[in-house]
Amino acid sequence: MSQTKMTRRDFLKLTQNALLAVCGLAGLGGVLRYLSYPSQPPAKTEFDLGLATDFSPGSRTVLSDVPAVLIHSQVGFSALSLVCPHLGCTVNMTSNGFTCPCHGSRFLPDGSLRNGPASHPLTALRVEVNSEGHLILFTG
Repeated sequence: MSQTKMTRRDFLKLTQNALLAVCGLAGLGGVLRYLSYPSQPPAKTEFDLGLATDFSPGSRTVLSDVPAVLIHSQVGFSALSLVCPHLGCTVNMTSNGFTCPCHGSRFLPDGSLRNGPASHPLTALRVEVNSEGHLILFTG
């Protein structure tokens, strides 16, 4: 059996190809990691609002970080999203309902549509009281 000696040129070519393969795989890994990175963290969909006893009957509490309004009526708790269904602006609570500052849509105090350009009422959100007596608001 004859053994052939590797020349310096062959060794350098083999080393170059190996380095190119390693760099290509590392670059491909970086590109894949970049493409799979979430652009924004997922939005929070569950909010602990505190003790239910902190909200008096008949109150309407604006929750600016959600954005939503918590309504405590004689029937119990309910909530409305303050995001306008027209283009997603945050509506303002007024004495006679809600008004969108972007395009002028108006909503009644129960969230139903009074006049457009919005074509849908404000979204009702789910509110529950947990075992510790805390109000939990669900937006998703």
